[in-house]
Amino acid sequence: MSFAPGRGSDRTMEERTDAASPADEALMAKVGRGDADAFAVLSARHLARTLALAQRMLGTRGDAEDVAQDVFLRVWTHAPRWRQDGARFTTWLYRVTVNLCLDRKRRPVPAHLDEAPEPADHRVDTEADMERRQTADLVADALAHLPERQRAALALCYDAGLGNVEAAAVLDISIGALESLLVRGRRALRERLSDLAKAL
Repeated sequence: MSFAPGRGSDRTMEERTDAASPADEALMAKVGRGDADAFAVLSARHLARTLALAQRMLGTRGDAEDVAQDVFLRVWTHAPRWRQDGARFTTWLYRVTVNLCLDRKRRPVPAHLDEAPEPADHRVDTEADMERRQTADLVADALAHLPERQRAALALCYDAGLGNVEAAAVLDISIGALESLLVRGRRALRERLSDLAKAL
């Protein structure tokens, strides 16, 4: 996996949808008035990115799903009080996601034995599948060892697809500080992956 600089457009993929689609902010205003259909559109539009961001930060699909559920519960409950005030809906949404992930990591909940996943049966995996899985595992392990802010910056720019301006707004830091986090995070990630590869 390679991490290229996130200096492309500052518009997320969801925002580059058909121009006739209602804007997130307009949908949020409808959700605030109790419009369940608008909530369903917002959820469908942003669920995949929210899950990807949470999974990158937390490392497990189950934890990411729990956080995503909490995020969209907050969308519904906060909508009547939500005001744009110059910030995009996605900035607010990803800030909530990052904060819930950080809270969850600071308060780990021990898993019950009956919640543990079944061991995967690798007998039918091809060699290519095994290599992809090993690479993904190495990257996940390397990311898990990064400081939280570096991991959040990388996840926002590469998993959520945000540009530097919006990612900095989500983390409430300057663009320069975000770029510094990205540089340090990519360097630490390369070093960790190099060390893990040598140990294999």
